[in-house]
Amino acid sequence: MASEATGNGSAVVLGVGPGLGAALVGRFAAGGLAVAAAARRAAEVESIAGACRADGRRIQAYGVDARDEDAVAGLLERVEADLGPIRLAVYNAASFPRASILDLTAEQYRGAWETCCFGGFLFGREAAKRVAPRGAGTILFTGATASLRGGAQFAAFASGKFALRALAQSMARELQPKGLHIAHVVIDGGIDTARGRAAYPERFKDRPKDAFLAPEAIAEAYWQLHQQPKSAWSHEIDLRPWVEKF
Repeated sequence: MASEATGNGSAVVLGVGPGLGAALVGRFAAGGLAVAAAARRAAEVESIAGACRADGRRIQAYGVDARDEDAVAGLLERVEADLGPIRLAVYNAASFPRASILDLTAEQYRGAWETCCFGGFLFGREAAKRVAPRGAGTILFTGATASLRGGAQFAAFASGKFALRALAQSMARELQPKGLHIAHVVIDGGIDTARGRAAYPERFKDRPKDAFLAPEAIAEAYWQLHQQPKSAWSHEIDLRPWVEKF
């Protein structure tokens, strides 16, 4: 296994919110990387970055729309200038319009695809451009149950997540022989967040805490993917609570 002390270098997470995104930022910083936390809402991501800063951790916030090609390219360029060469890049952005196919609008469908997949393409391409010449680095994509199967009222989300999974597979087959570790993580279950508990209290009522994915536990799995030796790389892993049916 690679050393916990990663030396000079940075990690960038695009799609940072108060749940998994914040946990990823905190874990990567704890592992010794300078971390760029990026999301569309600049004020929110700055608040999250501030909460994660401790013990001299280098965490910088960036306001970026994942669907904007120039903005994504500029993000990766700024991260390397501000924090050092990228060692680990994670695409964690998503859009989740839940609606009947009879009511789903073109705007909702297009928006979900742009955020779930097109943004992943922009981010993955720009990260690979910078990492590939060095012959080492990790690019991870956050997937979901919908990456594997579509469900009623999930047409937009599942279409975007299916496409993101295909993107990750294509990138891995091209770039793995060049020394880049590309992996896709299927998050199969609900993530335990304060926002989720407030919005959907009925889902959490009378259920044990470990019936939901802990953001910190997911973040640890991402870190371990980054730490995997080249002789035993995983391309795809699935994470779910012990009570989840599959």
